[in-house]
Amino acid sequence: MADRRLQVFLTVARQLSFTRAAESLHMTQPAVTFQVRQLEEQLDARLFDRNHNRVALTEAGELVRRYAERIFDTYGEMEAALRELKGAAGALVIGASTTVAEYMLPSLLGAFRRAHPEIGIRLRVGNTGMVVGMVEEGSVDLGIVEAPVTHRSLEVQACFSDRLQLVVPPDHPLAGRDSVGVEAFVDAPFICREEGSGTREVIMEYLGQSGYDRNALRGCMELGSPEAIKGAVAAGMGVSVLSEAVVAKELALGELAAIPLDPALERPISLVHARQKFRVPTLEVLKQFLQDYCRPGPDMPK
Repeated sequence: MADRRLQVFLTVARQLSFTRAAESLHMTQPAVTFQVRQLEEQLDARLFDRNHNRVALTEAGELVRRYAERIFDTYGEMEAALRELKGAAGALVIGASTTVAEYMLPSLLGAFRRAHPEIGIRLRVGNTGMVVGMVEEGSVDLGIVEAPVTHRSLEVQACFSDRLQLVVPPDHPLAGRDSVGVEAFVDAPFICREEGSGTREVIMEYLGQSGYDRNALRGCMELGSPEAIKGAVAAGMGVSVLSEAVVAKELALGELAAIPLDPALERPISLVHARQKFRVPTLEVLKQFLQDYCRPGPDMPK
């Protein structure tokens, strides 16, 4: 119901990139540019300066951004209030990145369901960039992701830490090592997730912090799921860096070997939701449950 042009504009304004906005919105870049130009014509104002491949808001653009954020906040409040009025507030929609959804959420959501059978949960899965986009556009109530999120329109709360390790075939020369540094695998055939994946972003940050070009693995083989990556590593096509939770079964069966990284690579699993004055009661129940559930204990990885 909200104006699509205003929604597209706000995504570009937050990311200051037509390319990244197109990826978040699952649109082509020309389509994003067209929507912004239509809005500029409608408002009779230039909203962006584009110089030397840099995008910046004009004074008018900054004004429109502030009002657009207020408009969409109010729209979100209206939707939540209507759900309350119609008695539909018991259904929540969660967006989760692939790793979280497949390997961490099943036991957690099972426990929540037992504790609160009156609250329905629907789950939407995508990479971290897609989930953040869903939260921004209001199509999910809560996102659970495994990469840092810095969008100023979103509230982010760390839940627990997830450790990543180098994963290799059992007969790989590195398989018997107690630990490995970046130098041990940076030149090896590497298998990674697609652009927009939280796991990939965390690995790139780790490379940079270790003194390497964060794009040193740019030529890696890209696969769209952890399962596909595990299969490729087991087949000897390369090595990868994956969450302990992702490879637990394969390690137990001896199908893969995992070596701790030195320095250790950990990432926060975070809850992401819109900063809104109106709070959906069932969302507050779920958030509190997640925070309690993710405290140190035997049920979740720390």
